[in-house]
Formats: sequence, structure tokens, C-alpha cells
Amino acid sequence: MARKTRSNCSPEFDVYIENAAPFAQPILKRLRRLFHTACPGIKEELKWGHPTFVQKGIVGGMAAFKEHASFGFWKEKLLSDPYNLFSKDREAGMFGSKLADVSELPPDDVLISYICEAVALNESGKKLPKPKKSAPKELVVPPDLRAALKKNKKAAATFDGFSYSHKKEYVEWITEAKQEATRERRIATTIEWLSEGKSRNWKYQNC
Repeated sequence: MARKTRSNCSPEFDVYIENAAPFAQPILKRLRRLFHTACPGIKEELKWGHPTFVQKGIVGGMAAFKEHASFGFWKEKLLSDPYNLFSKDREAGMFGSKLADVSELPPDDVLISYICEAVALNESGKKLPKPKKSAPKELVVPPDLRAALKKNKKAAATFDGFSYSHKKEYVEWITEAKQEATRERRIATTIEWLSEGKSRNWKYQNC
């Protein structure tokens, strides 16, 4: 059986495992051994604070939490999953599994087969599908603000050219006013600032 060598082992992994809860340490040690068994040249890197295995890109990783440990694969959605290890919706991310004891890990040969498939995906250059673009958000502009914008073409042009978040900042500022007089003052200020090309938080942008 192939063994990992110190040249591709990270001291940070050693520290991570040593600092993990006692129940998690055997889980992490076994996973680490299996990743190296499946791919002797695999490298260890700490990413996002968790141990990650890299071979021509991220292959997978493992993590220890207060009450459970977990593992997963970067391209999980592309794996065949013949043993149904992953959640049905497959949206839980790389650390979707929750393990409280090393006995809950799948058999070694099963995990090795998954790791080998994940490595093969990286070596083939196959990419994860790009996430679908969400539909543009629609912002409900209060009638009184819309009416005020119609009276000031410059302010309206600035508002229409702003991003969704910038528009939302103004709308929320106006709609959060508890009194009508306050709301009217905020609309007047909004039109003034928009006519000058200013965002709602323009005072803080250069701080």
C-alpha cells in the first residue's frame, strides 16, 4: 500500500489534527491516509482554515467541528456517487457530511474509489458547471419617490443608472421613516443628492 511521504505532508495538518476534538482525530487521520493511498503525489494545503488535498486543483478536504467532523470533494456534483454518500440535493458544499465517530466513515475501498475518481476529474481538466445567473432583482420604488424623480431628470438619470444595492439604500432610507414629515424631507434630500450624482452613503465613501 502506498504511503504518504513527509515531502507532501503539511505540518499545518499535523497541528490541525492535534488540536481537533479527541473523537475527530481518528476520523481525520484515516481520511488523510486514504487520500494519500489513492493518490501518493497529492499535496496538503490549509484552505479556508481546513485541511485540503490538492492535485491539479482541489480534490477534496476534511474538517473538524465542535460536535462532528466531515469530509467532501470539490467536484462532488460531477462524481458518480455509486454508494450514495452525498446528500440528495448535493447543495451542502464540500463539508456536507457529519461524522461523530470513525466507524461512521465508509469502507476504505469505497473512499479510495471516490478519491481516485475526484483526482481523475482534475487530471482530465473537467470543470464544474458555471452557476446559473439569477434573474435581475426588481426593486419596488415608492410612488412618492417615483413622482419626485419624474420632476428632476438629472436625479432620475442618476437613480436609474445606479446598481440595485445603491437604489435599495435610498428606497429603504425613505420607507423606514416613521413620520410623514420625515419621509418628505428624506425624499427631498434624495433628489438633491441624486441630482449631484451622489449615492445614499456618499459621505463615507472616501473615509
